[in-house]
This record gives sequence, C-alpha cells and structure tokens, in this order.
Amino acid sequence: MPSDSAPVPGVDRPAFSVLDIVRAVVLVVAVASLALWGFASWDLPWNIIVGIGAPVIVVVIWALFLSPRAVLRVHPFLRAAVELLIYVGVTIAWWSMGQALIGTAFALVAVVSGVLSGRRALS
Repeated sequence: MPSDSAPVPGVDRPAFSVLDIVRAVVLVVAVASLALWGFASWDLPWNIIVGIGAPVIVVVIWALFLSPRAVLRVHPFLRAAVELLIYVGVTIAWWSMGQALIGTAFALVAVVSGVLSGRRALS
C-alpha cells in the first residue's frame, strides 16, 4: 500500500500560507474601507447607497475575477489589473477622507502582497 494517497476532494484542504492570510485581510480591509468611505463621505440618502453599494461591487468583482474559484477565468495580467484597480479605489477613498497616511500604507501592503502572490502563481 503506497504511503502517498490521492487527495480526497472535500476532505484534504490546501495548506494556507501567511501570504494567503495577508491577502484575505487586505480584501476585508478594502471592503470595510469602502463602506466607511461611503457612510462617512456622502450626505443622506447617498451615504446609504454608496456605503452599501461600493463594498458590494468590490465583492462581486472579486468573486467574478479574483477569487480562488473565480467565475470568469482571465489572463493573469488582466487579473492583476482588476486587483490593482480595486486597491487604487480604496487608496483614493482614504485620501478623499483626508487620511493619506492610511491610504498609502494600505496601498503599499496591498500591492506588495499582490506582487508576491502573482509571482508565486506564475512560478
């Protein structure tokens, strides 16, 4: 009996790395940042619409293009461009709230984690 058994779907889970956890945290921070921006930067009734709509749009875009089980499989460079567009939007949202340091820190962490993940995926 061989010691290397085939992975059983639904039972054997892939190992998570620190980079996977950082990328998940970046996504959660991006969604929360857009919600905060929507609720804090707009007047009624637009704050409710933007505060709920912007995070929902980001989650839908993530599910379509960026998730591990993405609905639409696209070229890795297009995938990186979509991810970068989300990060730029969140950074601009922080800057528009007058928090340039937080926006820049978010952009730095998000882009570095994206580049490292992209290099790992391409290798």
